[in-house]
Amino acid sequence: MDAPHHIAFIVAAYAAAGAVVGGLLAWVTVDYRAQRRALADLERRGVTRRSAAHTEAAMQQAEEEA
Repeated sequence: MDAPHHIAFIVAAYAAAGAVVGGLLAWVTVDYRAQRRALADLERRGVTRRSAAHTEAAMQQAEEEA
């Protein structure tokens, strides 16, 4: 079998795949933390999510109708 002749390629391919996956994990982790910081900053400034505002308005309207 030719496996001993191709072992360098196989190891390099696995190393490259591992590096790509590791890089993507690092990128996602850094972006997640940045997004959490941005959301916390918006909340500190009083900006709310539209879905939360819509839910609040719907609840107030339901209370008024009841």
